[in-house]
Amino acid sequence: MDLSLLVDLYELTMAQGFFIYKNKNCATFDLFVRQLPKNRAYLVACGLEDILDYIKKLKFTGESLDYLRKLRLFSEEFLKYLKNFKFTGDVWAMPEGTVFFANEPIIRVTALIIQAQIIESFLLNTINLQAMIASKASRVVLAAKGRGVYDFSLRRTHGQDAGIKVARAAYITGCRGTSNCLAGKLYNIPVVGTMAHSFVMCFKEELDSFLAYANTFPGRTILLVDTYNTKRGIENAISIGLYLKEKGYRLRGIRLDSGDIVSLSKLARRMLDGAGLKYVKIFASGNLDEFKINGLLDSGARVDNFGVGTNMGTSVDAPSLDVIYKISEVTDEEGRFLPTMKLSKGKVTYPGRKQVFRIKGKNGKFIKDILGLEKEKIKGAKLLRKVVNKGRAVYSPPALGRIKEFCKNNLSAFPEELKVTRPSYKYPVMISPELKRLREGLISQLSKRQ
Repeated sequence: MDLSLLVDLYELTMAQGFFIYKNKNCATFDLFVRQLPKNRAYLVACGLEDILDYIKKLKFTGESLDYLRKLRLFSEEFLKYLKNFKFTGDVWAMPEGTVFFANEPIIRVTALIIQAQIIESFLLNTINLQAMIASKASRVVLAAKGRGVYDFSLRRTHGQDAGIKVARAAYITGCRGTSNCLAGKLYNIPVVGTMAHSFVMCFKEELDSFLAYANTFPGRTILLVDTYNTKRGIENAISIGLYLKEKGYRLRGIRLDSGDIVSLSKLARRMLDGAGLKYVKIFASGNLDEFKINGLLDSGARVDNFGVGTNMGTSVDAPSLDVIYKISEVTDEEGRFLPTMKLSKGKVTYPGRKQVFRIKGKNGKFIKDILGLEKEKIKGAKLLRKVVNKGRAVYSPPALGRIKEFCKNNLSAFPEELKVTRPSYKYPVMISPELKRLREGLISQLSKRQ
């Protein structure tokens, strides 16, 4: 698919200006989140695989150039430049699954300024969606306290592409599977599903619908029990469970999608256990998120697995991130990189080429991050690693299962206060002394120059 025009117009108008006046100048840009959304104490990096693929394949086709020509904004010389466009810069990034915080560069781009500007919109779009969903899904998984969480969000996500990326991001951060078959095919994510109320309602009797489903899928039957009367639905599910047991199969589970999940799940557990079906799992769904799951479990709900849809797939309480892409250094006429920064009130940025250093305490847990200049000697793990060198990828994204495990291990090394549903703890992100000095000196210089 040609993504060359998946770009804001002003990226291209600026690019033409750079083509005329600054076609040999290089720059470094940082992509970061300015501030965390409410009830978020951390975020999770996600989307790098798509960014690497985009950079590798980025090319302006004849059809795209014809469209730009019709806009009557661009010179033929500039369109000729775009015809031969290829990204030749360097990219540093946090690997997918890395926990990060506000003002920490997730991606750093150093390239000809015209190249760095053209890729901005795609990078922001990708990180905004995928890091946002990964972070929300991570919170849902933590709230479930080891119980299974499954992505049921396809029908409510914001478009086809989002539905696929949501399933991937949710899987990376701990979901065990998805209802989205295309995501399952593309990313080898386990696919799951039960039945809808419509299946039950197409039969004269609820028990008939359960029997039909069990005969069709005897090895993976999960029955939706709340279409009419939930207690009666559980009784019918028990009948099917005993029927399957006689045939050498096991009823996998029942699903509660409405009503008082706490009391109904307790009732279901008593009835299933009393019938000798202790192995049957109880699934819950229906507008769930980390807050509701936390409340259900605190109230003693006997739920083994959660199907989570809309609220996770749209990150309903924080549907976007304050993600930005800002220049931090630019070359002068002699080709020397000079730090630069923005001075707008409330939006001041940090200058220079930076690195994020993560520091562990004696107990092996992370205790703070330090945002410093790249060449500073700070003891700690460097979070940004080089993924593109002179336009060529030098980093191969791991298999999805390995990213998932990395994310789990990464998050486990942070204090527990970071991972509660309504956090008050703020993880320390310090500014190195050298970066502070550079910033303060540059503020004075830029103020005088302007």
